Amino acid sequence: MTSYDLGTLISRAERVLTQLEAWLPPAPPESDWSALAYRWRKRGTRGWLEPVRNLSHIHTDDLQHIERQKEIIDRNTRHFISGKPANNVLMTGARGTGKSSLVKAMLAAYGDQGLRLIEVDKSDMGDLSDIITLVAQRPERYIVFCDDLSFEEGEAGYKALKSVLDGSVSASEDNVLIYATSNRRHLMPEYMSENLAAQHQSDGEIHPGETVEEKISLSERFGIWLSFYPFKQDDYLDIVYYWLGELGCAPSDIEASRTEALQWALERGSRSGRVARQFARDWAARHV
Repeated sequence: MTSYDLGTLISRAERVLTQLEAWLPPAPPESDWSALAYRWRKRGTRGWLEPVRNLSHIHTDDLQHIERQKEIIDRNTRHFISGKPANNVLMTGARGTGKSSLVKAMLAAYGDQGLRLIEVDKSDMGDLSDIITLVAQRPERYIVFCDDLSFEEGEAGYKALKSVLDGSVSASEDNVLIYATSNRRHLMPEYMSENLAAQHQSDGEIHPGETVEEKISLSERFGIWLSFYPFKQDDYLDIVYYWLGELGCAPSDIEASRTEALQWALERGSRSGRVARQFARDWAARHV
């Protein structure tokens, strides 16, 4: 082969490589370990931790009428950052009652002591082992947080989460905990037909009840369950008044808000902390 033929071959190979690079997704960015919170992002099959720069400013004192839940999750988180045994946490119940806000409040309380937060969409729960491996050698303590967690039949994230909660050899690290919220206590749908169709047939499952038990068992793998309930009317009004005070409303304006606050909740069909804060913002904008 002449030098001319070799040069032509190299030139063509370079052009082919350039074209291939244009089709390939870019390499994920290097992790910025100076952040307090991250989101797990995916591009194709590659994932990375994206720093969250604008954190939600919520503190435990801002969360009213969930004192028992606050005490339990605060104690568990303190044990975790101290290197003591701690449990994964599942928070279930009424929407807007402070489940996800409570997790963010833990970051505000203990971020300066090494606590970090990684938010993962439920569609990416299949990447849990990759996330845990990525932070395994870090000195910080990581809460992997999934909001509104639930699974449908056959979703890949189910087995990944089960593996982590079981503490399998490949997934267990003492600097990672799972905190999850869900409106569904058992995380997977259960169907009446599963009980009605539990018949011993020639080609049927020998132990059909075990299929149902398997669905229920995932939530039981969380060491701590916290239930959240709709607020009573007086509790809802307390939360409204708290946020009005935080937003700078005068005491006379706060007292005058009662009727409108109740109407606001009635229109939305919910007396929750979220609804109370939304009303407070609207009232304060009109009266401050």
